[in-house]
Amino acid sequence: MNEFSIREAAALLGVSDDTVRRWGDAGKIPVRRAESGRQIVAGKDLLPLLREPEAASALADAFPLAKASARNRFTGIVTRVQVDGVMAQVDVQAGPFRVVSLMTREAADDLALEPGTLVVASAKATTVSLELLES
Repeated sequence: MNEFSIREAAALLGVSDDTVRRWGDAGKIPVRRAESGRQIVAGKDLLPLLREPEAASALADAFPLAKASARNRFTGIVTRVQVDGVMAQVDVQAGPFRVVSLMTREAADDLALEPGTLVVASAKATTVSLELLES
């Protein structure tokens, strides 16, 4: 699939349908009409917007991040903490993405992680660590 409807493009970009339409009207993204009359966006035209850093996201604007070497960072809310013995599984909903972190029970306790806690999940290689954001 190389062309996307306005709704699909919006989902891929993490914005509303109206935002994609406004960006099209403003010339930020090329939107054209398919033979069916539906508005579509070419996949290659999404690439510059997908490459924009997280600093351009609404979550990052609302909760500025500390500087770090890990580039894969997801601001989100803890939805579940499951503790078993010495380990804990922490589920985070970061926008449309579910991120799961496995850590020691001690680390989860030290961070006082519980559902509703605002965190940043950062992934470096196969490790996901969480840091608290001060609000």
